[in-house]
Amino acid sequence: MADTQTVETEPDKKQRSVRVVLLALMITMMLAMLDNMIVGTAMPTIVGELGGLEHLSWVVTAYTLATAAATPLWGKLGDMYGRKGVFMTSIVLFLIGSALSGMAQDMGQLIGFRAVQGLGAGGLMVGVMAIIGDLIPPRERGKYQGMMAGVMALAMIGGPLVGGTITDNWGWRWSFYINLPLGVVALGLISVVLHLPAKRAQARIDYLGAALLTVGITSIVLVTTWGGTEYAWTSARIMELIGIGVAALVGFVFWQTKAAEPVVPLHIFRSRNFTLMSIIGFVTGFVMFGATLFLPLYQQSVQGASATNSGLLLLPMLGAMLVTSMVAGRVTTNSGRYYVFPVVGSVLMVIGLYLLSTMDTGTSRLTSGIFMAVVGLGMGCLMQITMLVAQNSVEMKDMGVASSSTTLFRTLGSSFGVAIMGALFNHRVQDTMAERGGELGSKVTEQSAQLDAKSLEKLPDAVREAYQYAVSAGTHSAFLLGSIVAVVALVAAVFVKEVPLKGAGPQKSADDPAPAAPLVEV
Repeated sequence: MADTQTVETEPDKKQRSVRVVLLALMITMMLAMLDNMIVGTAMPTIVGELGGLEHLSWVVTAYTLATAAATPLWGKLGDMYGRKGVFMTSIVLFLIGSALSGMAQDMGQLIGFRAVQGLGAGGLMVGVMAIIGDLIPPRERGKYQGMMAGVMALAMIGGPLVGGTITDNWGWRWSFYINLPLGVVALGLISVVLHLPAKRAQARIDYLGAALLTVGITSIVLVTTWGGTEYAWTSARIMELIGIGVAALVGFVFWQTKAAEPVVPLHIFRSRNFTLMSIIGFVTGFVMFGATLFLPLYQQSVQGASATNSGLLLLPMLGAMLVTSMVAGRVTTNSGRYYVFPVVGSVLMVIGLYLLSTMDTGTSRLTSGIFMAVVGLGMGCLMQITMLVAQNSVEMKDMGVASSSTTLFRTLGSSFGVAIMGALFNHRVQDTMAERGGELGSKVTEQSAQLDAKSLEKLPDAVREAYQYAVSAGTHSAFLLGSIVAVVALVAAVFVKEVPLKGAGPQKSADDPAPAAPLVEV
């Protein structure tokens, strides 16, 4: 009788263990997403205490560069040496970087410590997605990855609010220290409950491939970060970075065909679905981060919204994204099918971005909120489905590099989106101000096309109206470009080959490798 009772309760105990692990993964995802949102709000206070305004952009750039460069490496290390130890190492490194950033005494130290933090952050999101890929059969994965998309949306909404509250009440250093208790909780839960089989690869790490990829990614991110701001797009520095980046990436691709244990095995791109998901992920990153940059600017400058609760300005888009991610995950889990979501999501994204491009100085908040919700519905259909299908298109041994590659393409897409849409926006605003605002209008936007609320209040009424019109024109150009780019995602989605997702079992096909059974032990 006792044996029977044990057998009956074992699935429940295993399910509880999976939930505990997922709680730890959600905390870790929150750490990865919240950090930049919180720090961005605290930056004016940080500059006021540490000085170094001229190096301000590097506080974000150092973190972004380190994250992008480290992302593929963490995925590969997890495949080679075991997911659990590598994931916990990335969390520890992130926490060390957070503690050191909180103790920084000048801007140079803060930039260096942010780079350390970014190196750890590169393994957080990759580790979360790869562990879900290890633990959860493909048929169940959509539900849990939808939950992770919800965490991302909540972080984007709540980050600025949390950052402002922490900075005002505890000081800016706690915007970094707040990571420590959350990270310790996540580490403790993962250490106790998560038990994955240990691995020990015989092959050596592909150091040359890692170096070439790091140089290539760093050059690309610097081009998109500096182009049109620090340096002109046609300047010698930008041309040098483009040349270095292209040479490094070409060399990387060539070396990956020769390396014994390549950082990014090129054979994963033989899967049509994986390649298409990489393209869709790039476009989603391009659109999402461009939208989150320009929508608050439009609402503050043109519609007169307060900048204090800037995260709430995006609530229609992020709320729709959260709900759709959950629904898409649940439907995918129940049906095992997913083709409809990339197609419908891409269509909604194209339509939503086009609608956003029609906004002008007379557009109401209700109307713009509806337009944002359409974009959010589209992104919700795409955010985690891209990861799910990418993971379902490779063998278990490549789960880490599949997760890291998909994350990397989305990160690079966001870099390009912010840079290209930003350059188009700035150019249009400055041209319009010169045309409608006269000589004073040109001087107002000479240093920056983005004015804060205090600067706007000081402008004469005619110039302020000209600036509002210019911002509307700039967002029109940026979102119209986003709509055109989103068509690429739609074309890619149409060619996705739907392979029904299966539960844990031995079946597999070329595009649907056999998933492993859940690996949580109790």
